[in-house]
Amino acid sequence: MTVAIDLPEDIVRQLEKAWGNMPRRALEAVVVEGYRSGALARGQVGRILGLSYWETEKFLKERQAYLPYDQADLEQDRGDLHQAMAE
Repeated sequence: MTVAIDLPEDIVRQLEKAWGNMPRRALEAVVVEGYRSGALARGQVGRILGLSYWETEKFLKERQAYLPYDQADLEQDRGDLHQAMAE
């Protein structure tokens, strides 16, 4: 799918000067937001951007797009670990 974004030319020039490859940066922005919102998985991020596993991890870390993990997840993991160690 191709997505077109209409921006004023002066803003395009400003962004190209700051970012360089505008189409790539726009794609990266969409992918990061997709990951942060839970719409995309880490593997999908890598596939869309053509990155290896570790390149994807680095890309997401640089953009502070971390895997959502809260207190409930921690408690679940602790319980699973405790159960696994008891077996």
